[in-house]
Amino acid sequence: MKVLKFGGTSVGTPQRMKDVSRLITSDGESKLVVLSAMSGTTNTLVEISDYLYKKNPEGANTIINRLEQKYMSHVDELYQTQEWKERTRQFLIEEFDYLRSFTKVHFTSFEEKVVLAQGEIMSTNMVTNYLLECGVNSLLVNALDIVRTDKNAEPDFNYIKEKSNEMFNANKGYEIYIIQGFICRNAYGEIDNLLRGGSDYTACLLGAAIQAEEIQIWTDIDGMHNNDPRIVEHTEPVRQLHFEEAAELAYFGAKILHPTCIQPAKFAGVPVRLLNTMDPSAPGTIINNEFQPGVIKAVAAKDGIACIQIQSSRMLLACGFLRKVFEIFETYKTSIDMVCTSEVGVSVTVDNLSHLDDIIDELKKYGTVNVDRDMVIICVVGDLNSKNVGFETQACQALKDIPVRMISYGGSNHNISFLVNASDKKPTLQALSSTLFKK
Repeated sequence: MKVLKFGGTSVGTPQRMKDVSRLITSDGESKLVVLSAMSGTTNTLVEISDYLYKKNPEGANTIINRLEQKYMSHVDELYQTQEWKERTRQFLIEEFDYLRSFTKVHFTSFEEKVVLAQGEIMSTNMVTNYLLECGVNSLLVNALDIVRTDKNAEPDFNYIKEKSNEMFNANKGYEIYIIQGFICRNAYGEIDNLLRGGSDYTACLLGAAIQAEEIQIWTDIDGMHNNDPRIVEHTEPVRQLHFEEAAELAYFGAKILHPTCIQPAKFAGVPVRLLNTMDPSAPGTIINNEFQPGVIKAVAAKDGIACIQIQSSRMLLACGFLRKVFEIFETYKTSIDMVCTSEVGVSVTVDNLSHLDDIIDELKKYGTVNVDRDMVIICVVGDLNSKNVGFETQACQALKDIPVRMISYGGSNHNISFLVNASDKKPTLQALSSTLFKK
């Protein structure tokens, strides 16, 4: 069985819901289909929650009514028969009445998570109803019965595996199983969400749990490109990536995937394929445990970086200096991206700037601190093993006219990273493309 995930754009209109329904039933094979909320819905639910936090039920009701009208207008376009139009209308009436009930209660983060879950609940019900109207043997599965996080807010994989298999054993013979992405329950049974990777994470967790033949992530772009197509002309899709290469690209700015979400598939050995809903015949990108030696795959950029340099004559031969520095970042739950050291100093980069001023104040206890803001990390990904003579030279040679603040190489066999000013992002990406991917 394959697991297919479709994002909000793919189910963003009645016509797209029909297109997705045709796509998942075209070959007659049984599938588990993970759906996001219709595009724009989650943002609207966040807006509703904001009004409720501010104790403005009138503002919340105005937005709820507007969203209800939008959904109701989709019913006539999506369904052909009066029976399924009425069934879906009744479901939506109950859903929006439920949302209005939150205007009469004390609103907390718990209620917000319940509100945010309704987008996926609505989209999956609407698509399932359409499939049933079309005569497709389909089953709507409740993700809240299967996907759970533990006390550390990490997916409880053993629970997910157990409940997934129980569901399939109890409901054999369906052609299409529809389930919500993003939403789950936490260790205390409360409605929650997966945050990182959202519906992609759900698809990979479920695909790993049932040992799927393949996990397909359907978006509105033809796979992962070898550079940012918004900045660099003539980029091309990368047809194959190792899981480690895909994780590096995702972490360093390739927006098509979250770096965490493919980890369950990697450990289970289930390939992940990135496909284009708008062009289903395109081959997309396959991510698996196969490694192509001697190939540079892609370049990605991560914006919003700050570089912190700590210089101290006391650092020379001082045991424990780096530990003290890193403990400050740990205290403020701020991850470090790049690290470079010398005999009298250390430079690190961070992308979470929420506690930057506090971190700088703490670091001043140990040395002189300088900060460069508005920086970008440019990451080159591929077979960058140190035994491959020349690849790192090609990357550095491409940037001979670019002022580079830091270089990180050797921490991974798949990555060399450059820190540059944000103003140099475009010429850096273009220079790397013209040098590394020239025909």
